[in-house]
Amino acid sequence: MTATHRPLAGPPVTQWHRPLLLLAIAMAILVVVSIGGMIVDDRVLTGLPIWAKSVKFALSTLIYAVTWAWLIAQLTRWRRFAWWAGTVAAVGLGVELVIIVVQIARGTTSHFNFTTPLNAALWNTMGASIIGVWTATVLVAAALFLNPTADRARTSAIRAGAVLSVIGAALGMLMTSPTSAQMASDSMIIGAHTVGLADGGPGLPILGWSTVGGDLRVPHFLGMHALQVIPLVLIALELAARRFPVLGSVQKRRAISLVVTATYGALLAVLTWQALRGQSVVHPDSQTGLALGGIALAATVSVVLVLRARLTFAAPVAIGGAR
Repeated sequence: MTATHRPLAGPPVTQWHRPLLLLAIAMAILVVVSIGGMIVDDRVLTGLPIWAKSVKFALSTLIYAVTWAWLIAQLTRWRRFAWWAGTVAAVGLGVELVIIVVQIARGTTSHFNFTTPLNAALWNTMGASIIGVWTATVLVAAALFLNPTADRARTSAIRAGAVLSVIGAALGMLMTSPTSAQMASDSMIIGAHTVGLADGGPGLPILGWSTVGGDLRVPHFLGMHALQVIPLVLIALELAARRFPVLGSVQKRRAISLVVTATYGALLAVLTWQALRGQSVVHPDSQTGLALGGIALAATVSVVLVLRARLTFAAPVAIGGAR
């Protein structure tokens, strides 16, 4: 039986969470302004064009804001509670980006910077806003668990993405501890992205992820955006179901979604382990290679077993219907 599915839908954009949408618009503008800054401003900070940081943070925040604005609009229970939590997140992210831009204009770093009372105050303010955003995200994610959709595969994908996103955001806390070199030298920079080396060494273009040492930004970034990746995989499965009838079963799509979640979580764990060992993401050793190979093999075998299993085909359900 071939199923026909509509892509993930929901209320019209006009009904999405407005503060987060306004934040998304501001971030889109900041991306354009920051790209212009990279063109006209030749300053370099920690090995990258000084405006590259605001490009990265604005893009990431834009994606976050749009995703959560859409999800909050679909809630039928605890919606007002989630609306306020989303507003707290929007304000906190706005504060964080303002500080980043201020520090770029001043020609100094925003993160881990205690070199002057002003820099310390700005970093502490940013840290407080980050904690507020993370807490608000946890609360909205909890609301998602109280609002299952009529399609169990979609429910699983959204819940899994939310949980991994919260975990990925929490991994950022690993960067705030002083390194052994900082403690030995009484440095006024407390915390680092890079493990085993000082920040600012050779890195990937734009991203800046270290190519010579471990970098905690890798698992942090991967984890935060699980909320987009896992539901997107489900969308791909629903679209593929039009051509491959075996994917017409909600049970099969849900099972594959769970495999993707387990694979994503395992990859997140390996990348965190790799970074903490001071190893660059682009230069994995044999141990990391074996771990990644094991994850790939387990994922492949699991998907094959799911596709070969005899599961009951379920009638398609379009998101935007009963919730």
